Amino acid sequence: MKPHLSVNLNKVALVRNTRHLGIPSVTRAATLCLQAGADGITVHPRPDARHIRAGDVVDLAELLKAWPEREFNVEGNPLHNLLDCVRDLRERKLPVHQVTFVPDGEGQFTSDHGWTFPRDAARLQPVIAQAHGLGLRVSLFMDAEPAAMAAARAVGADRIELYTEPYAAAWGTQNQGAQLRRFAGAAQAALDAGLGVNAGHDLNRDNLGAFVHAVPRVAEVSIGHALISDALELGYAATVHAYLQCLQA
Repeated sequence: MKPHLSVNLNKVALVRNTRHLGIPSVTRAATLCLQAGADGITVHPRPDARHIRAGDVVDLAELLKAWPEREFNVEGNPLHNLLDCVRDLRERKLPVHQVTFVPDGEGQFTSDHGWTFPRDAARLQPVIAQAHGLGLRVSLFMDAEPAAMAAARAVGADRIELYTEPYAAAWGTQNQGAQLRRFAGAAQAALDAGLGVNAGHDLNRDNLGAFVHAVPRVAEVSIGHALISDALELGYAATVHAYLQCLQA
């Protein structure tokens, strides 16, 4: 099966938040992406609400009730506001399928590293248990380090999301092949440990196809910045179709 495409809508919310007009609409963007064939929606609500807000999380979950075969992935730091967001959805009986735990700071510009083991094991294990108690699949944002994958599984993770910025930065350089081999090795180590493999960060129409061709059994890619940037020129539907073609190829 081809990897699933989950569209991250943070950048839509970031533009909307520069004015008080409610445009562009996050739920309208989600609707157009889902209609075009996206397999799911991702959001990363940060404590400062600089893009996705708590109300957006609820509105998108309400929207996804009409798309029961698609998934809602909510990512963020489980030591900040993430678990409160998904617990609220569960109390409202709204759909949420996966949480992706990301070790970012409250004022961090963007996610730029994964969890570290054994250092983070003690604080991850109880929050993973809480998420499982809510019936959620847990993915850990991880650097492409094969030796860390068994430890991620040991604390209870169901999947890992490979932090792909190093691969994207190497695209088109002499280091591209080495990075692909590095990520393929990390994905295989995750699979061997019993984990599913997701991927995301700076994947785009140029580098996505080569990545999913070389890296074994990627279940899902989460793409925001590049996809929303492409949508400004091509429109949501044509952009989603282009990314799905990359995954299919």
